[in-house]
Amino acid sequence: MATGVQTSPPPPRVVTVRAMVEPRAMALPLECVAGAAGLDRVIAHSRIQKSGLALVGHFEGLSPRRVQILGQTEMSFLATMSSEARAAALDGFLARQIPCVVVTMGLAMFPELVAAGEKHGCPVLRSTARSSVTINGIHGWLDDQLALRTRVHGVFVDVFGVGILLLGKSGIGKSECALELVQRGHRLVADDVVDCTLRGAENVDGTATELLRNHLEVRGLGVLNIRDLFGVAAVRDKKRVDLVVRLLSYDDDESWDRLGIDDEWYDVLGVHIPMRRLPVRPGKNTASTVEVAARNELLRRAGVHSAREFHARLARALGVPDPTLTSEPPGSGAAE
Repeated sequence: MATGVQTSPPPPRVVTVRAMVEPRAMALPLECVAGAAGLDRVIAHSRIQKSGLALVGHFEGLSPRRVQILGQTEMSFLATMSSEARAAALDGFLARQIPCVVVTMGLAMFPELVAAGEKHGCPVLRSTARSSVTINGIHGWLDDQLALRTRVHGVFVDVFGVGILLLGKSGIGKSECALELVQRGHRLVADDVVDCTLRGAENVDGTATELLRNHLEVRGLGVLNIRDLFGVAAVRDKKRVDLVVRLLSYDDDESWDRLGIDDEWYDVLGVHIPMRRLPVRPGKNTASTVEVAARNELLRRAGVHSAREFHARLARALGVPDPTLTSEPPGSGAAE
């Protein structure tokens, strides 16, 4: 059985051309040569398009959501045209409401390209890097800028290389548990507010907000700088969310999992992440239980499911059907 929290998908993110040409926005600097009136045009797709066919009037497949590249091949082709033919080709190309055009290798701009950019308010940018370097740089920046994001209230720690998101009501002991884990040699990623970013289709990265980075609030002690107290090895900036642990008091839920056969899932940005619910009470060492949960998750990822193996063995001994079922995240393949 697979259960979990269902959330509405967040709206798609967008970024403007202006953000891309801001100083220090990327390691790859871009210069706006023409069409500055269109710097607020929206880029809604992280992939670059290199559509040389558009220069001969074939606009099928030309996306108004993607950055367009003119490299040495395209510029060499334009150089073979007469001025009138080049003006007509570039006028038709830039009239398609594309976000912007990036000319690579620092190539000289044709006057017709500058004129078409100004006429249609389409930014014409120049990069001094080769086309491959320019495309990779813009891809990486857009992947980060356009990635879906959400914020979760909780504490995020790295335990044995497993990114564990601790959830629970205020005062349940999330921060105290994280502090104990840090003292045992594990690492703090974020406290109180965890910024989650979708990477690819199935991975969610968690990080701290810039203001709260390296800090942990512990009742009675106040806000602690974990990096200053325990050293740089006690913190990390980012980690994949591999497991969600929801801390609950014994009074909150009476249906505790005693068998460990069924799996439970928590939805973050449409990704179903394994979840465990742990009871918390005075005197119980929650940090030790979280460590065991991390080790158990590593075993499961390696294909070892202790609870199911035990019940399968028990069923064979009793001569009854195997009660274990393969559990998968809703709407996806087998769990990692």
